[in-house]
Amino acid sequence: MIEVTNLSKVYPDSSRGDFLAVDGVSFQVRAGEIFGLLGANGAGKTTVLRILSTVLTPSSGHAAIAGHDVVTQPELVRRNIGFVSNNTAIYDRMTALEMVQHFGQLHGMSGVKVRDRCDELFDQLRMQDFRDVLGANMSTGMQQKVSIARALVHDPPVLIFDEATLGLDVLVARNLLTIIRDLRTAGKCLIFSTHIMSEVERLCDRIAIMHQGRILDTGTLSELKQRHAEEDFEELFFSLLSEHERGEVKARQSMGASG
Repeated sequence: MIEVTNLSKVYPDSSRGDFLAVDGVSFQVRAGEIFGLLGANGAGKTTVLRILSTVLTPSSGHAAIAGHDVVTQPELVRRNIGFVSNNTAIYDRMTALEMVQHFGQLHGMSGVKVRDRCDELFDQLRMQDFRDVLGANMSTGMQQKVSIARALVHDPPVLIFDEATLGLDVLVARNLLTIIRDLRTAGKCLIFSTHIMSEVERLCDRIAIMHQGRILDTGTLSELKQRHAEEDFEELFFSLLSEHERGEVKARQSMGASG
């Protein structure tokens, strides 16, 4: 469902030189799978996801969603994805129902179809009690549920969650993780990006660890633990980053000495 091959993104900077935000990233995600994209802030996770959602154009490489190229077929890509982040805008003067219906209509859904789909989603996400509440009067948890419903309204096969639990209280975050598991059971293809390792451990079928624009390693939790001889995943994560940074320092020192 998701194919990423040697993807890179360069941001020009005339004062400091070009900044390589994503550096040759490759991975695949299948239907019925949650793929965790783990990394500290600035690792390049959000840039990758924005390329997949057609917000950004890659500098090189290839990415496809459900067989559609993100550069040459952006409209088809957008029909096949739903995107949820922690800072999705909520319209203050629209109710929860009006917002979700509006996004359904943007995806070409008819009046009857979008109403039926909204009823289904509002039951599934337990939103019926605030369906007529204006965005300006919603709690953070309510807003996040609206964001999820908007992403799901057209029933896309691919869902992208970018730091979706950031800023949520523990109960709302727990409910969101349950929803994501249910989506996997329904056969959806999901990317779950976060810097919270415990969420990745509980949720993801496979994990990619990103650092400074690169994927350092990919595998199931058990594969990563076995490969790095470390049972504590947090220790594994920081050890892998430290090892990578030491290698970069040695490489720079070697280049300096040869120069």
